[in-house]
Amino acid sequence: MTLLKRGVRSVLFSELLSGLMLTLVYFFRPKVTLNYPFEKGPLSPRFRGEHALRRYRNGEERCIACKLCEAICPAQAITVEADPNVAGNCRATRYDLDMTKCIYCGFCQEACPVDAIVEGPNFEFTTETRAELMYNKEKLLANGDRWEAEIAANIERDAPYR
Repeated sequence: MTLLKRGVRSVLFSELLSGLMLTLVYFFRPKVTLNYPFEKGPLSPRFRGEHALRRYRNGEERCIACKLCEAICPAQAITVEADPNVAGNCRATRYDLDMTKCIYCGFCQEACPVDAIVEGPNFEFTTETRAELMYNKEKLLANGDRWEAEIAANIERDAPYR
């Protein structure tokens, strides 16, 4: 019986026809391929990309140099140094982040009590040298200024999960 079925299938090309039918079905469906540099897919609000230091609306830096991000970082990629200012508040004088060590776990963002350090929506930050991946405070603040609108929207959208 199975020999007969196999013979009928090979004569009628049923496997070939079913494969062609499947090809025709997918041929007329909308394409899912994106033309990457010009079209980008949607990102989750919880996406963890390039790091950024944020500022308050008045332009003051958010980082209070509590060093919780430095303590919780499993890769030890963050270095924070602080000096109290004239008003007695602590501010970070040095905030270095070694992106070659970072594992994008998000612990630094979760530990920060003032949402100063965040992982932003930027995933396109290639460099030509390793030295360019050593971020200092100025570079992190520039990232924060550049991506503030999207970061604030993502933090607000993610608020129920915090």
